[in-house]
Amino acid sequence: MTSYVPEAETVGICRDLIRIDTTNFGDSSGPGERVAAEHVAALLDEVGIDSTIYESEAGRATLVAQWGDRSSSRPGLVLHGHLDVVPAQAADWSVDPFAGEIRDGYLWGRGAVDMKDFDAMLLSVVRARQRAGRLPNRPVTLVFTADEEAGGRLGAHWLVEHHPEELDGCTEAIGEVGGFSTEVGGRRLYLIESGEKGIAWIKLVARGTAGHGSMRNSDNAVVHLSRAVTALAEHDWPVAPGPSMQILLDKVRELTGATGEPRELIEHFGSAARMIDAGLRNSTNPTMLEAGYKHNVIPGDAVAYVDGRYLPGDGDDFLPQVQQIVGDRVTVEPHIVDRALEYPFTGDLVDAMTVALHAEDPDAHIAPFLMSGGTDAKAWDKLGITSFGFTPLRLPGDLDFTSLFHGVDERVPLDALEFGSRVLDRFLDLA
Repeated sequence: MTSYVPEAETVGICRDLIRIDTTNFGDSSGPGERVAAEHVAALLDEVGIDSTIYESEAGRATLVAQWGDRSSSRPGLVLHGHLDVVPAQAADWSVDPFAGEIRDGYLWGRGAVDMKDFDAMLLSVVRARQRAGRLPNRPVTLVFTADEEAGGRLGAHWLVEHHPEELDGCTEAIGEVGGFSTEVGGRRLYLIESGEKGIAWIKLVARGTAGHGSMRNSDNAVVHLSRAVTALAEHDWPVAPGPSMQILLDKVRELTGATGEPRELIEHFGSAARMIDAGLRNSTNPTMLEAGYKHNVIPGDAVAYVDGRYLPGDGDDFLPQVQQIVGDRVTVEPHIVDRALEYPFTGDLVDAMTVALHAEDPDAHIAPFLMSGGTDAKAWDKLGITSFGFTPLRLPGDLDFTSLFHGVDERVPLDALEFGSRVLDRFLDLA
């Protein structure tokens, strides 16, 4: 009889994936995802699952495999993860970010949290179930994408535009970011992503009169830009929690007995409050500046790049509001804009996630949240696919987990990886 241990390979697979450098610099200058996609294809092929690798550009690879009961009349489920990772400056780290080092009960490396952990959980569970003949009783599409860390234009969005047939019949999906535990009121609360803010990556362009740096100049582009950036940084966007965040706030009240304003309630999340608070309101964070070419020359223009994120329902108003804040001496130019998402936290899929978590952690409390960043769910939404962030991890209460996304010394507990695999396995029995 074939042994059936869904978590048996999870740590090893995650370690191997971390050791494949898939750094995404946002301009296709990195190594790409091809080697990682071929590695995933080999793991699937070993247990008899065929897959297809698509390249949007040379080396920018997305893998798709069809699995589960393909004869079922039930709608399809997408299980997805991305293969690329953000850059890591090795000098800043305690370990080699691409060595996959195991230390102090953690697996360290770029992608350990975002999101080669879920890739590994998924592959471990799929391989174990395939060997044991325990296929899900519905069609399942496995997708491992390129380019998620740069907006997915060469990955999930490209797949939807060029090969939507791979997702025919799919109505639901799970992927990142959610399912991880945090502590509120001394109890474990698992946060499932039921929506995410819209993306509005913006260029602020200030134009002025070029001139000699030694002379007075009342039309200095750098000054115009500096005032605009300061105005954005100091703007207090109003708190406006939507349905997901309202459920979460009610759960905080239940667990703590606290009352007060939403932002006061969010402080009960401790270090995780940085991420959770962002789901309450729009945000604009300047990230890059460009101006000038010589110390004694006042440039004729100056540019700032701003990471803007807007709440569901605010898409039409967000850029005009930014323009009003920065004033008429600066032009707001959209660079990358993508939709906000929010789905009702009800239905069979939510029930399956809830039951699977409770089976492995009977003390679990569960609530949805609106994620501050963006995922490949934005692409699946174009095809009418409802997506949830569900990468289940039972974490130590003192771990500042949310700081590890794109952070230095990214790492994940070994037992959390194994826990997540068991939960995912139970989920596939129920979904």
